[in-house]
Amino acid sequence: MYQNKIKLMPQDILEKEFKIDTRGYRLKEVDQFLDDIIGDYEQFLNIINNLEKEKADLLAEIVNLKQELRNSKLNMEVANRNGAGEVANIDIIRRLSQLEKMVYGLKNDDN
Repeated sequence: MYQNKIKLMPQDILEKEFKIDTRGYRLKEVDQFLDDIIGDYEQFLNIINNLEKEKADLLAEIVNLKQELRNSKLNMEVANRNGAGEVANIDIIRRLSQLEKMVYGLKNDDN
């Protein structure tokens, strides 16, 4: 992702050659400085790659968690629907039971 935005890669820096003038820089200092830059670039690229991998892992985890949340909501809706039906059925059975007691209880008292 970031590789398209970075102009220099560590190998580009390593292979860079400068023209030498009579008043040029000291080659050892330039080489040492470029070695430090190469090391930093390698570290930056490692950090970027690790962060990209971590980001991909986190995005995958988010997708999984969203799916789990959807499934949980669906299960909860189904449970609520079933639970409401069961409560209604239990209420009906209790009412019938009470009516039976009243009807049969009155018949037993009459006999």
